[in-house]
Amino acid sequence: MARFMAALRQAASWAAHNADGAIALGLAIVVGVLGIMPDEIFGPEGEDIQRQLVTAATLVILALVATALLRDRVRQAPVEKTITSGALAELPLRLARLEELESLAHSTRRALDALELVRVLGSSQEIAQSHAEARKDTTRWSFKGGTGTYLRAVTLPACVAAARRDKRHLTVRVEVIDPTNAEVCETYAHYRRSLQDHPDATGETWTTDRARKESYATILAAFWHRQRYGLLDIGVGLSATMTTFRWDLATTRLIMTVEDPNMAMTALADTFYYENCDTELRLSFEQARRVPLEMYKKVPLGDEPTIEEVQELFERIGVPLPKSYDGRDVVDIARKALRAVDPYGS
Repeated sequence: MARFMAALRQAASWAAHNADGAIALGLAIVVGVLGIMPDEIFGPEGEDIQRQLVTAATLVILALVATALLRDRVRQAPVEKTITSGALAELPLRLARLEELESLAHSTRRALDALELVRVLGSSQEIAQSHAEARKDTTRWSFKGGTGTYLRAVTLPACVAAARRDKRHLTVRVEVIDPTNAEVCETYAHYRRSLQDHPDATGETWTTDRARKESYATILAAFWHRQRYGLLDIGVGLSATMTTFRWDLATTRLIMTVEDPNMAMTALADTFYYENCDTELRLSFEQARRVPLEMYKKVPLGDEPTIEEVQELFERIGVPLPKSYDGRDVVDIARKALRAVDPYGS
């Protein structure tokens, strides 16, 4: 009983707030009932009376419906005005703020992507794989390091071979220590010995003479490859200072290695680190003593350069060999230039 009374009170409250709708609903029910009642109930003229009642009730229902529609429209007018003058008026400002948030999110995403694309390589296999991916289809290579042993043994021959196969241009910039500067050669050799006093994968230990010969060999290799591939644009710079890092920068990525063969860092192109290292290598190369590679036509080298050819080359380019060097030293330089052993044994 209590539930019935509660439901009745709720229905009465709804009817009070929606009187016109309630009356229309009631009349609709009445009309429906009248429409299905037999004509005889209304007497001899029951059909006419029934039709008149249905028509009258229908008109009343239509009037009530129209009244309800007008009332709802009056109620909605202030709401529409508020929406139009309030939320819609602020819509351009909110859209502008949304664009700012989207721009901020995009910038943040780019920054996070850049950070993700600078990663540490923790094994010699990873480093070798990264170098292989960098050499693939690259049109440029910039190197800065000690004497360029790995460059001569792997990087330069592989890049030139790939460029020749595809008949495309290749730009190479190399910066190594100056072999005529005894002080920097000794500094570099001492640094390498302090980290590893036993022979490396080439079977040699680091001495001042080895550092000097390795650097001479890089110069000789640059001339030799330049004479044999016309689409190779190669430059060599000689530095009076040494670096403990080695930078290898290709079209798609940068690889920075140290003396530990199992540790390196790489960054993909278009990242903050890649772009800044590219600038660093360019400026450093411009400050280095330039080897005149444009003279490559004036001192031809055979497929197996002779002692005389090598000696004449270094004399003509202004990077003379030490007077103490004999034929065996020159042969050793030529061997390092064209048959360099991978220092990492990969």
